[in-house]
Amino acid sequence: MNQTSKYQFCIIVPVYNEEDNMERLAKELSDYIENASVKTCVLFVNDGSKDQSQQKIEEVCQHYPHLYYINFVENCGLSAAIKAGIDMAASSYIGYIDADLQTSPFDFELLLPFRDEYAIVTGIRAGRKDSLGKKMSSKIANNFRRMMTHDGIEDTGCPLKIIKSDYAKRVPFFTGMHRFLPALILLQHGKVKQVPVRHFERIAGTSKFHLWNRLVSPFMDCFAYRWMKKRYINYSIKNSNIN
Repeated sequence: MNQTSKYQFCIIVPVYNEEDNMERLAKELSDYIENASVKTCVLFVNDGSKDQSQQKIEEVCQHYPHLYYINFVENCGLSAAIKAGIDMAASSYIGYIDADLQTSPFDFELLLPFRDEYAIVTGIRAGRKDSLGKKMSSKIANNFRRMMTHDGIEDTGCPLKIIKSDYAKRVPFFTGMHRFLPALILLQHGKVKQVPVRHFERIAGTSKFHLWNRLVSPFMDCFAYRWMKKRYINYSIKNSNIN
């Protein structure tokens, strides 16, 4: 039995070399679960970490209830980790948050009230605590992405999202597509909601982002999205006798 099927909401947490963050992360997620407005679990996806992250994950899953994990054989990247989490989650709603705790799981409560009306609810990082260089490159990338996709999303890099599972499981994923989740939901004619959330400084661990994956790679991915958008297959079944 897939344990996540017992929950209404499953939060996917991709993990790559976050051993210094794991205990604090698990404690904050567990605290949130105890106070969440819906029955919630967490699914860690260890993306081939080269440190002791997997050992830490197994320890916190034994210590705290409602925490689960999958462990990759090798590092496959953030898009693959999110894709695997979506594939494995059997809940009605799927959440996403980064392991760096620069956003708070408690802010899912700001997004959850909109979950029924919208296919995806995504955060906007208010008062970002990142470096000037990171904020500027993010602003440039966001402006270019909006121009290319017309998705209207203010902050696609915000790692706080809730997606209806039936929409999430139809998202065509490939490397870099985690940046286009709202745009890919719009291809399915799903409605998108943006909600301001808090943002915090990173306390432990190191950022996995640099010039290539923060600016250059997203530019290239925009052209991949435009190509895919013209060829995207979308259909609705009127009726059948398959069941």
